Amino acid sequence: MSSLSPRVVVVSRRSELDELLARHGTRGAAAYFLKQRGRDLDEVTARHEALRAALVEVGGAVPADWRRGHVERADLPRFLFAPEDIVVAVGQDGLVANVAKYLDGQPVIGVDPEPGRNPGVLVRHSPAAVGGLLRKGFPRQDRTMVVARLDDGQELFGLNEIYIGHAGHQSARYVIGVPDGGRERQSSSGVIVGTGTGATGWCASIARDRVGAPPLPGPDEAALCWFVREAWPSPATGVRNVAGRLAPGRELELTSESERLVVFADGLEADALELSWGQRVRVGIADRKLSLG
Repeated sequence: MSSLSPRVVVVSRRSELDELLARHGTRGAAAYFLKQRGRDLDEVTARHEALRAALVEVGGAVPADWRRGHVERADLPRFLFAPEDIVVAVGQDGLVANVAKYLDGQPVIGVDPEPGRNPGVLVRHSPAAVGGLLRKGFPRQDRTMVVARLDDGQELFGLNEIYIGHAGHQSARYVIGVPDGGRERQSSSGVIVGTGTGATGWCASIARDRVGAPPLPGPDEAALCWFVREAWPSPATGVRNVAGRLAPGRELELTSESERLVVFADGLEADALELSWGQRVRVGIADRKLSLG
């Protein structure tokens, strides 16, 4: 057994104010930019201060004899999480999804710096609650995740969904293979494979407008839903296999017939896998789960 004390890793992303100052240089220039778009710097500043106050409170809640770390969302692909880490994600719900793909069983506490503004589906705790959760422990819910595996051994995990399509969101050409053995050549604006956690977002918006859409899974259900976006019927491409569900052990397979398709998870296009002509990707339920506190 390791003698190391637990390490609390706080995950956050730059505030909108930080991004505006990085782009425009000064508060005055940022205020002018916002004013041209009918917005006010005070509102952006208030949100920045709320995030900063939450990070200070969370940092102060970590027991003095515990180790600690901090990583911004943009640096997640380069950060090495340890098995004993406890992750505290301070921000919007999407931040939990962003960090989940880099974890393997480490518990995540989602902290909402602006209660009432965010849905709070994944960031369910206030900054003031973190100290008690760390000292006394907390119940965890296992959330199903999705994995995409390329035929060259590369893998990509997602908490909400995985997208496969053209890098520029143009028409993607591929052959789709469904679990019952059917295969079909298609041209579409991409394929989405989602979990129950993601079923409240992208998948839900697709299902809402899709006649005969499969029932969406629950967040801890061992099932996935998948949808083909805007499949194009032509003499060479079909539209029969455009939606379904995946049970454990069942996979969706795509073989690229485009020079470059991308596979990314949870909206992080910068951290994508690439498919060249003839390469295959298989998508199914991941062995790992998100342990959400």
